[in-house]
Amino acid sequence: MNSSTLVRTSVATAVAAGVGSVATSPDSAWYRSLDKPGWQPPPAAFPAVWTPIYALLAVAGARALDGSTGADQRRRFRRSYAINLVLNAAWTPLFFRARSPGLALAEIVALDASNVNLVLRAWRADRRAGTALLPYLAWTGFATALNATIAARNRGRRPGSVPG
Repeated sequence: MNSSTLVRTSVATAVAAGVGSVATSPDSAWYRSLDKPGWQPPPAAFPAVWTPIYALLAVAGARALDGSTGADQRRRFRRSYAINLVLNAAWTPLFFRARSPGLALAEIVALDASNVNLVLRAWRADRRAGTALLPYLAWTGFATALNATIAARNRGRRPGSVPG
């Protein structure tokens, strides 16, 4: 794996992570007022899980880019990777800033499809890269279930409203 490729994927991944981190507000009155399932992890679990996932995403991206067998494969992976990071970064502002679990759910379903595409493209370029993306796929699948549950439990609430 080329170190300059790893630097580029690390920076891109860090930007996506940074957007998510800045937009997250689990201490807001709105978020605290949501009806959430008992199986939701505590807020501290999210950075503990996301940090290694983002590291794997950066390494897998670099391995897949460097393992691509031609300019066309590399270009397609780079485009898929960029789209994936944009979708990754977009979920948090939709959920926490727009205060719209329903809109965030639609967005995370698109992220899930992007994740499957990214895993398949990475796998073709470098099997270790594809394997390294599996925790990301699993975690966003879990996040989708959590988002769907929160959206269903809070259906009918206006975005941003805090009960009483």
